[in-house]
Amino acid sequence: MLFPTTVFAIFFLVIFHLHWSLEGFPRARKGVLLAASLFFYGYWSWKFALMLLLSTMVNHALARQIERAGRHGGVCRSRPWLVGAIVFNLGLLGSFKYAGFVVGDLLFPLMRPCCLWLGPDAVNWLVGVQEEVYPWLSKVVLPVGISFFTFQALSYVMDVYRGRTAPARTWLDFANYLAFFPQLVAGPIVRAEDLVPQMEQMPRREVRIDAGRAGFLILSGLFKKTVVANWLAARLADPVFAWPEAYSGPDVLMGVYGYAIQIYCDFSAYSDIAIGTALLLGFHFPDNFHAPYLATSLQDFWRRWHISLSTWLRDYLYIPLGGSRGTLRRTQVNLLITFLLGGLWHGAAWTFIWWGAFHGFYLVLERTLFARVTLPSGRSRISRSLLTLVARLWIFHVVCASWLLFRAGNLETLGGLVRSLLAWRSAVPEVTLWGGVPLLVLAAGFSMQGFDGNRLEQITRRLADWPGWVLGALAAVILTIILALGPEGVAPFIYFQF
Repeated sequence: MLFPTTVFAIFFLVIFHLHWSLEGFPRARKGVLLAASLFFYGYWSWKFALMLLLSTMVNHALARQIERAGRHGGVCRSRPWLVGAIVFNLGLLGSFKYAGFVVGDLLFPLMRPCCLWLGPDAVNWLVGVQEEVYPWLSKVVLPVGISFFTFQALSYVMDVYRGRTAPARTWLDFANYLAFFPQLVAGPIVRAEDLVPQMEQMPRREVRIDAGRAGFLILSGLFKKTVVANWLAARLADPVFAWPEAYSGPDVLMGVYGYAIQIYCDFSAYSDIAIGTALLLGFHFPDNFHAPYLATSLQDFWRRWHISLSTWLRDYLYIPLGGSRGTLRRTQVNLLITFLLGGLWHGAAWTFIWWGAFHGFYLVLERTLFARVTLPSGRSRISRSLLTLVARLWIFHVVCASWLLFRAGNLETLGGLVRSLLAWRSAVPEVTLWGGVPLLVLAAGFSMQGFDGNRLEQITRRLADWPGWVLGALAAVILTIILALGPEGVAPFIYFQF
């Protein structure tokens, strides 16, 4: 079920009414919320809903065992249960997401030279195995958003192990935490300490709902997704990445810019709508984006982009590896490992691994440079502003270069993109992407960063003073404009595949 659809609007209207009308019946209210989340997820496939239900039962049981073992026997006795939880969650994720990559891209390529060396019988055996395995792998369907709720489950069991949070009071509370439909398939990855207490207590009517902020988030998210992201995908990014040889360098550059703005608008739109819909139900999520293309360093970029994932990688991978507490060389290794695995989290393909390696190597170089170079103090305001502008432009283009790896999908497409970027004449002279409308849409998408983070509070604070009928009429007008400007049909969110 997609957010910007009539089906979801009807679904949410029904759940919104039931959620608040059952305030006096907390257990029934929790049951309705879980049923709604399972229906939302099972709308793609009922098998996905059963798998999610299994994950909630196993993780809650293991968290309870971790807590009991830690209380009676100390950390050492609870560690086997933690290992079991990690093996279960990573095994579930790996079975669906990485089995084809491991077998098809790692195992078989390594076996081919050995079989050639052993002789024709071994080669025939390998061919037979491939003919049996590949059709089976092709039938494995990747559950939507499995990486998100798996990481959320992992953070829960690890926080219980560390004593940072207590296990949920009941399985129903934990199931609602893990399966909560607004953030289920594309985040944010909400920590247990933030959301489990809200699921246990359930929001009350006397707590004021910030409807102005929720409405603004939902409408801005719809605009970013249905108008900006979909237009940029159809008119710039998809044509360039599908056939880069047909375009000249400036047009390919426009396509790369288009994808950079598309993925920001697409992903941040999902986060905005998720936060807004949860807010209407009385639940609060942390922000997931904070103007990432205004970053002045790549480290700063990762403090602003997909904040829930970057902080997850920091707290549950980078810091346990040693973080920056050891030598500079050890810190560099920790950064590389973290971003290699972060790239692999995004997808089972070499290009995602290279994308993670790109960010890891650049962060290593950046940290080394910052440790050895000190900018002169006493600079004027103009020079500081100019330096900030140059840094932002540089980092934006560094990130755009990394999107080539992220979006290309294979070496052939990547090579075509690089060759076309260096060519100033296209194979098809009549094809051109430059123009006033593309530049206007790119500028509109880039400027949407102005609504990220704390900037939104100033706007919603002013809107809160407006009469309700004015806000309703304004929302109706904005929604009408969005529907008029948006293309027919709704493309899935980019991060659904992760």
